[in-house]
Amino acid sequence: MLLEYAEVEIDIRPTPKEITAGCALSIEFPQEQVDSVKSVILTEKVEIRGIFQLVGPGQYEQIL
Repeated sequence: MLLEYAEVEIDIRPTPKEITAGCALSIEFPQEQVDSVKSVILTEKVEIRGIFQLVGPGQYEQIL
């Protein structure tokens, strides 16, 4: 909800198995909104596992 209030377009998706084993959900958002997402997470002290960016087929890089 916090991201929606910040007018960030989000989709809820299963977390890719390359990031975590087991059942988990992730929030997908446009790359150009990453600064807004980081701001909300840090300002509101939201506990997350990280922000990951797809860098190749099945390859992710942690950016926060």
